[in-house]
Amino acid sequence: MKRGLLITADGELFAGISVGAEGVATGEAVFNTSMTGYQEILTDPSYAGQVVVMTSPHLGNYGIAESDAQSAGSFCSGVVMRALTGRPSSWRATAGLATMLAEQRVVALAEVDTRRLTRHLRSRGAMPVALGSDVDQRDLAALAASAPLMAGRDLASVVSTRVPYRVAARGEERARVAVVDLGVKRSILQRLAALGLAVTVVPTGTSAAEILAHRPDGVILSNGPGDPEPLVGVIENTRLLLGRLPLLGVCLGHQVLGLAIGAATFKLPFGHHGGNHPVRRLDDGRVEITAQNHGFAVDLWPLAIGGPPPRHGLPGPELLPPSVDTPFGSVVPTHQDLNDGTLEGLRCLDLPCFSVQFHPEGGPGPNDAAHLFTRFAQMIEEG
Repeated sequence: MKRGLLITADGELFAGISVGAEGVATGEAVFNTSMTGYQEILTDPSYAGQVVVMTSPHLGNYGIAESDAQSAGSFCSGVVMRALTGRPSSWRATAGLATMLAEQRVVALAEVDTRRLTRHLRSRGAMPVALGSDVDQRDLAALAASAPLMAGRDLASVVSTRVPYRVAARGEERARVAVVDLGVKRSILQRLAALGLAVTVVPTGTSAAEILAHRPDGVILSNGPGDPEPLVGVIENTRLLLGRLPLLGVCLGHQVLGLAIGAATFKLPFGHHGGNHPVRRLDDGRVEITAQNHGFAVDLWPLAIGGPPPRHGLPGPELLPPSVDTPFGSVVPTHQDLNDGTLEGLRCLDLPCFSVQFHPEGGPGPNDAAHLFTRFAQMIEEG
């Protein structure tokens, strides 16, 4: 196996061996704390432009199964792991992880000190890196230093479908929904279909009028990669759809909705990536363990009177405004991240609309919040 190197934008060097495609890749390095689900992570369009550092010590144990893929291929720029299992053990496996990485041209390194790399990213923040094999260390350092930042990048338009397509409801059809594809995962579409919702997936650039022409009973803004602020067209279309029919935002869709109602977004230091993030439901105080994958968050405070209080100790609900007034009526926060106190969900009190920052469908991850899709289906039926 060939020797591989990874260099961060601030010059930190990590050695390993190449286990994927040959060549060099660049991207924003983020760490994912999921213990399983590597195939779903690597095929999640939300990771476009990023190098995924897996904190789980072993990858590849159960191989690759076609039904676990969240899209037609891998969108991440690269993968970094501590150890790669050479021989998978699962009756579902049709190939090994190394085979998948090579076939989908994903540059990957194993035998890397991922603990040191994760600690570096956690203390310094997510940053561009360059990794690969058969490359001079100085050239690799130059590539890392010149790699683009995630802020300001519209990656949703890159991963979105080019033409609309349909996913039939399973069993009796309850309603029809349009999903704006900002980087949607198959597990979301499968969850909707299982609820009896017939789905029409439309490209990112689809206008509000074109969406309404499909005659949906509700609209979902999907998950996806990159910075929400450059999605000017999607934000404006969302404003035009608000109040016309029920609307749900998921992950990047939550951020788009936040910008549409007049809130702000900001870049998190190292983001939330993994299937084990605790989120508090503000209405009853219950905690749900959620799957998350995002580098930006919504800030409601620009819409509030006054500013956020200073943080002391563990994050509490006081770090979020109890409610804010927007051009679309009153909006309240509904969920809060228990690690850093950031907003994880909002609800419009005067419109049939809500959104969450996490992934209710898991894929991979827990199903604690899957009931939110059922709630959206009920919102559609209630009119």
